[in-house]
Amino acid sequence: MTAIAYSPCPNDTFVFHAWTHGLLPDAAPVPEVTFADIDVTNTLAERGELDVLKISYAALPYVLDEYALLPCGGALGRGCGPLVLTGPDFGDDPSALAGKTVAVPSERSTAYLLFRLWAAQAVPGGFGEIVVLPFHEIMPAVRDGKVDAGLVIHEARFTYQNYGLRSLADMGEAWEQATGLPIPLGAIIARRSLGAERLRQLADTIRRSVRHAWERPEDSREYVLAHAQELDPAVADQHIALYVNDFTADLGEDGYAAVRALLTRAAEQGLLPAVPDEALAFPQ
Repeated sequence: MTAIAYSPCPNDTFVFHAWTHGLLPDAAPVPEVTFADIDVTNTLAERGELDVLKISYAALPYVLDEYALLPCGGALGRGCGPLVLTGPDFGDDPSALAGKTVAVPSERSTAYLLFRLWAAQAVPGGFGEIVVLPFHEIMPAVRDGKVDAGLVIHEARFTYQNYGLRSLADMGEAWEQATGLPIPLGAIIARRSLGAERLRQLADTIRRSVRHAWERPEDSREYVLAHAQELDPAVADQHIALYVNDFTADLGEDGYAAVRALLTRAAEQGLLPAVPDEALAFPQ
């Protein structure tokens, strides 16, 4: 049985529901599912555990010897990047973050990588301290003055104003202005040792699962909300609409260009190991 790990976030449960519930005739066999935060799946991939995983694009260079990047199922898009949040009185100048304390959800995520690429230009003085906090603790920490700013992802785009916070900078907007490309966030990878034919079958199954979710969203509704951790159903719908898009069905030319651009820029700044183009190619 194929073993897969992905997050309980609405976009992942929406994408994989049809496959994991046996709703796709003649598809790859129903997998055994592990729900885990992206930090955990990054670690599982680096250890070579499980067959298929959702990981951060920032973790991709470290696992490409063992895993192939699948051309579907992941999270890329436009207008969906991480935000840097501050209190209402902070001001509008990002350079004022120099010497300040910033909370981030992970130092191993694509969000943090995008943040570092942006900060190299926007905050030349560097930060005072980077503090890693669980995602759900970041906005309260900024609101309560425990940190000066916070890097947030996912549904925080829709809820940060409820905490009296404001957006100082949008990492996705900065990325799109610099590159003209979509924002690469989360990748789906599969073990190379499964073989080219099996990898193609998995990619086809994931595409079919995405299409089924779009065509029959009511099928996955209960599953999505059961794992959404008290997320308001309307916010869950916004989350899905933002992160499940044409790039989820197929990376395509722009998607692969975005991935190459992210990894290349990060390598040029010494943030990630260099990745040759052929390492990203999907077996034909």
